[in-house]
Amino acid sequence: MHVQVIPSVKEAGSAKFNHKTAIAIDVLRATSTIVTALAAGAVSVIPAETVMDARALQRPGDIVGGERFSRKIAGFEFGNSPREYTEQAVGGRRVILTTTNGTRAIHKSMRADTVIAASLLNAEASARFALEQRRDIVILCAGSHDDFAIEDGLCAGLLVEHLKQMCPSAVELDDFGGAMHALYRANADSVLDTLMNSQSGKRLQKLGSAEDIYECAKVDSISIVPYLNGDQLILK
Repeated sequence: MHVQVIPSVKEAGSAKFNHKTAIAIDVLRATSTIVTALAAGAVSVIPAETVMDARALQRPGDIVGGERFSRKIAGFEFGNSPREYTEQAVGGRRVILTTTNGTRAIHKSMRADTVIAASLLNAEASARFALEQRRDIVILCAGSHDDFAIEDGLCAGLLVEHLKQMCPSAVELDDFGGAMHALYRANADSVLDTLMNSQSGKRLQKLGSAEDIYECAKVDSISIVPYLNGDQLILK
């Protein structure tokens, strides 16, 4: 089983996903928020590419959330903080979410046979589900403003670690995947510090959202796997 890791959305050509299982990652914060919302009882999360798309998709009872450049979008109920998506707020409701990088990464992955939304929170469960699909795997790091983001690379490395532990003799990595695995193994005991010191983490701290980083750094704390069914992410 071949595992490829793509550094950012900018490098994600659609042909790379054909007949494969895609795992989209945006640790700070989109996929962490998606995992949190579904774990809190949201019926589904619909990733929208643009603000206009998100507004057009809204139906009565839906929650619309999202951000641009880490700031909540004017007129939306929620931003992109996982702390907002509580059971009281989202239980039994659809969530429509648009973000600067994460929802773009999910849309870029749609040529794959299966699309999974993964984060540090649900990496182990995501790796197991990906293996069950019995396809080559493409891990897409959303990145930040079309550049590589270390927090996504760290999560990619954690996914590789789980994949190799679950299937040690059958996982073949590309060079960048091997580098991300090494990155994770070198920082496995300092995940929170790595996120705090990342460019995305520093930006969130300046905006007063440091608590979001703590929430997004809880490795393997949630066992659910969001996967794309039509245009919406639902639970496995």
